[in-house]
Order: sequence, then structure tokens, then C-alpha cells
Amino acid sequence: MANRNIRPYWCLCRKPFLFCLSFATVLVLPYLFFWGYAGKPVVNHVLLKEKIFSVIENQGSPSREHEDEASSLVESPFLDENGPADEKLERCHPNNVLLKVFMYDLPPEFHFGLLGWDGGGKSLWPDIRTKVPNHPGGLNLQHSIEYWLTLDLLSSRFPDRSGPCSVVRVEDSREADVVFVPFFSSLSYNRHSKIKAHQRVSTNKLLQQKLVRFLTAQKEWKRSGGRDHIIMAHHPNSMLDARTKLWPCMFILADFGRYAPHVANVEKDIIAPYRHLIKTFVNDSSGFDDRPTLLYFQGAIYRKDGGSIRQELFYLLRNEKDVHFSFGSVGANGINNASRGMHSAKFCLNIAGDTPSSNRLFDAIASHCVPVIISDDIELPYEDVLDYSKFSIFVRTSDAIKKGFLIKLIRGVSREAWTQMWQRLKEVEGYFEFQYPSKEDDAVQMIWQAVARKVPAIRLKIHKSRRFSQFNIRK
Repeated sequence: MANRNIRPYWCLCRKPFLFCLSFATVLVLPYLFFWGYAGKPVVNHVLLKEKIFSVIENQGSPSREHEDEASSLVESPFLDENGPADEKLERCHPNNVLLKVFMYDLPPEFHFGLLGWDGGGKSLWPDIRTKVPNHPGGLNLQHSIEYWLTLDLLSSRFPDRSGPCSVVRVEDSREADVVFVPFFSSLSYNRHSKIKAHQRVSTNKLLQQKLVRFLTAQKEWKRSGGRDHIIMAHHPNSMLDARTKLWPCMFILADFGRYAPHVANVEKDIIAPYRHLIKTFVNDSSGFDDRPTLLYFQGAIYRKDGGSIRQELFYLLRNEKDVHFSFGSVGANGINNASRGMHSAKFCLNIAGDTPSSNRLFDAIASHCVPVIISDDIELPYEDVLDYSKFSIFVRTSDAIKKGFLIKLIRGVSREAWTQMWQRLKEVEGYFEFQYPSKEDDAVQMIWQAVARKVPAIRLKIHKSRRFSQFNIRK
């Protein structure tokens, strides 16, 4: 019986060679076509992830050094912020992005309404294709990450989007990697934390109460216990009333200075940079001898908590001839003065204030002024992929307050060592720039990448929490 079944195929292959080749081609071609069609998006997706997750330590500028290499790996549908690269521009597809994000449609009072935008009850979101609501300046800007990340998500599904295609907003929360909460908490604190004459509770506190009630009632929160939710609380005093109720989520913070370790920690949360306030040093060709000030600091000198070291350093350094250490603020042309001062200094002090972090670090980076970081408990943005020791000097607080220690250390840095750090500052400055539209590897994209690196740990926690969920047994 076996021989009878095989014989027809055996006889067929004794036909002329071309007939057998044609028969084989008919069988194989559909598989090749299907593999090529289905495989291409997967390859692009893998290449995109490899590119975005590539370690940036000891490499060049965020978007310039590997520009040619990147274009050969992934065919980008975007040219630059001025518009699409070609007529076949397509929106960011969820299958081809690094991170899929579900964003709650919160009422405007939680986000752009805090900027004075009013949708007239017709829309929850402004039409940012026609006009982007302005963010208030001054000190409000340094904690404005909520504004930039929300703009990036809103624009992620525009068919004519001009910018990186690494994050996209999805409509179904079950498809999402994370859930984004668009509450402008820092702006809420800055503008509405004081109780007005007709109020018993501040607007900032009321918004937090509303937010807690809303989130804990959502199916998305219940499904994950809040572990996959992103809440922005960059100002140290933002979310002050709600943080202990929402602690399972991922916070995006400036530091951990005012958080209990179980509420916020480096394992689950993300440290994001401040938006620098001084002017970026464009086309900086200044060398070692072109910066006459050795060490620069301008800001509040008398601080509480960990910032008391500022006062001690002031008395140690104030009489040094090439050191600028003085009080300053954003008012009275303070930002312009600080810009000129930092642009003409070799080293800039970043000293702990009321909390471990300070905007001066990011002002120094934008000035290409080598940061001298004196803050024992500081946590730094993207430090899992970025080596700050290549462009910064770290000094322990206990050493900095020793008479003569700090100034001797700084004077001992050679011209060559300083020049290497100065060059590296120019290479990494793009990682700390907030802008809309967002650009490849700027601060917005670096934060999204940091979120993406947390996703596997989030999934692990969620999956472990479900181990016994299928057994709904009441004791």
C-alpha cells in the first residue's frame, strides 16, 4: 500500500526537469511572498527598538553622531520639524513604536485649563494643529514636563506628524504598555495651592481629591492596581495630598527628597530633568582661556534642610578672586545675568537646595559649564544609560565644607581634562532639551525611553499579583 501511494509522485519527478522545477516554484513562491510581507514590519520594529534602546554612554550627540547610521537602519517617515519627508507620510502605527500609551480624557481643569485654555464645553483638548496654548514662563517653566509630554502624546496620531515615531497614543487601554494621567500637577501647585478668600480648600487640593476618586474607580486602575499608571509630580510639593494614595503608580519626579521610600523610589519611578531657564549657548567655540571665571554660583544662598551647605560654601568661597558666588533670582534680569555668567565660567556649582536636585545642573549643561555637583542624595535623569562622570565633577558634602578642599580640587583640573568634559557637554545637551514638536533623543523622547525600560518590571509585578486571581474562593 505504501508503494502505491508514493508511486504517482515518483513517476511525476521522472518527467522533464523544467516541469519539476515549475511545480516546485509554484509551491514555494507563496510562502516566500508571505514571509517577506509579514516579516518586514517585524524587522523594522526590532530595528527601531534596537536603535532607541542603544546605550548612549561614551557616545556622541543624541541625534548627530549616528545620523547616517540611523537612516540606513530605519527608513524614517519624518525629515525634520518643518514637515514630512515625502508624500507618503503615515501616522505612527502602534505595531512600530517603542511605547503604546493610553491617556485618560480628563476634563480641561486638570490640564490645559490650568493654562487658561477654554474649550467652551465642546472639546476636552485644544486643537494643537492650529494653536498650542502657551505655558507661563519664569520658575513655572522648570517643572513643565507635564506640558511637553502631553503635547507629544496628543500629536502622536497626527497623520502629518513631524517628529520621532517612538510613542503613540492608543484608544484601547488593553493594548497599552502604560496609562498616562494628564494632570499638570506642578502648575496646579504653583498657581492654585493657596486658599482664596471664598474657599475652604485650595483648588490644588480639590483637584487632587477629584483625581484620586476618578483613578481608583477606573477599570484600568483596578486591572493593574495602578502599577502601570504614569503620574507627573515634578515639583517637589506637587501631588502632596494624593501621593500616598496613589503610590503604586510610576511617578515622574525631580528627586525623591520629600517622598517616603515606599511611595517613591528609583526602582519604580523616573527622574526627569528640569527645563533649563538660562539661554542655550549656541555655536559655543569658547575654550579654556575664554572663560575667565573659574567657579560660578548665583541663586538663593540661605536654604533649609540639605541646602544649608550653600551658606557654608558661601563663606568659604566668597573671597576667592576668580569665583563668583552671589545671591540671585529670576527677577530683575536675573536669568540674563546668569546666562552671561555661566557662559563665561569654566565650572558651575550645583548645590543641594531644599531638596537634592536643582535646576542649576541643567542650566550648567546648556551653558557647557562643567557642573560641580555637591548633593549626596541626588538622583540623575537617565543615569542607567548616561555616565555623568564624563562631564561632571562630584564632591561629597563632607569634603566640600573642608577649608580649601573644593577650590584646590577645581584648580587642579587640567586644561585637557576640562576640554574633554566641555566637549562632552556639547554632545549630551540635546538629551535635556524640551521642545514641541519633539525631536529625536531630546528630553521628551529620553523620558519615554526611560518609561519603556520600566515596562518589563511593571508587567512582572502585575503578573505576579494575578497568580491566585483565578481562584475566587471566600474563606
